[in-house]
Amino acid sequence: MKIYTRTGDQGETGLYGADRVSKAHPRVEAYGTVDELNSLLGLARAQSQDQALDQELAYLQNALFDVGADLATREDSPYARNVNRMDAEDVAVLEGMIDRLETECEPLRNFIHPGGTVTAATLHVARSVARRAERDVVRLQDEEAVNPQVRMYLNRLSDLLFVMARAVNARSGLSETLWHVKGRK
Repeated sequence: MKIYTRTGDQGETGLYGADRVSKAHPRVEAYGTVDELNSLLGLARAQSQDQALDQELAYLQNALFDVGADLATREDSPYARNVNRMDAEDVAVLEGMIDRLETECEPLRNFIHPGGTVTAATLHVARSVARRAERDVVRLQDEEAVNPQVRMYLNRLSDLLFVMARAVNARSGLSETLWHVKGRK
């Protein structure tokens, strides 16, 4: 399979199911942001020496391909039956991961600055991109039908990435920098 097809040279792309849409279509924006998020998880994996974290991030990267496929396939597409849609079980898996990782962190009583180790800082950036992906899905839902579990999954994923960043810092022995109201003066 060639990497270039020239079919997108006029600013359109194909959804799964052969529908052609603008590359600026909200559906393309949503799965494009999910792709960006997936790349950031790859960056976090490349920076980390933690095998357990690597396995968790590999799992999430694979799941994000499922999220992208879900978003790239309209519900009424003849190809919809070929797509593994995100569901409540996928969301529950993330919640279990959050609950387990939170046991490694001090209870959160204040807002914290994103940062710490390079891996944790990358996970914080990924969290921000997950939030943007969620907003993209909300915008898309204003225009057409979208699996609501995708929105919930991205919401929970951003929570997980926040907790993962905190756990990475805790494992490294780094203290979190707390936000101080008007602390800049």
